Amino acid sequence: MRRAIKMIMLTGAVALVLTPAQARADGFVTPWVGGAFGNGFKNGQTSFGVSAGSMGAGIIGGEVDFGYSPSFFGTTSDFGRNTVMNLMGNVIIGVPVGGQHGPGVRPYVTGGLGLLRSQIDGGTIAKVSSSNNMLGWDAGAGVMGYFSDHVGLGVDVRYLRGFKDTNTGVTTIDLNPSQLHYWRAAAGVVFR
Repeated sequence: MRRAIKMIMLTGAVALVLTPAQARADGFVTPWVGGAFGNGFKNGQTSFGVSAGSMGAGIIGGEVDFGYSPSFFGTTSDFGRNTVMNLMGNVIIGVPVGGQHGPGVRPYVTGGLGLLRSQIDGGTIAKVSSSNNMLGWDAGAGVMGYFSDHVGLGVDVRYLRGFKDTNTGVTTIDLNPSQLHYWRAAAGVVFR
């Protein structure tokens, strides 16, 4: 009888140790505001948008980033209504320094593919209206700092570039300067 009780206790202990822990995703939503620069047009143009994602098991995850830059190419009097928008699906890799709960810091790198859309609706200089949808890519790095379990601040810098040559319309993977490209620095409130 004692042997049976020992076997039951040993089986229960092994089952308890080998039971998988509950999987937790570290999801986040970050409304942000920033500036676009390094594009050869009007630098420092205001951009705003939202990023949302999940870090899976805490280190590697996915992210969707939407950005909108009004008057990207210059003033509305010169270029008419002109905008650049991006919608990117990214892989994000970040290390939660201080853990996934409570105060902490998470530096990260991100990169992926998606849509870049530019639109110009005419003006004094650009009298032609045009819009371009193109496949693009982005890469960047940043840091999220949390004050509590659910709220923090995030900053990042990203490089965004289209694959389509705006002069010829040919899609290429080289670093041709006629492809739409720019840097974006942004900051926002992170909700996790």
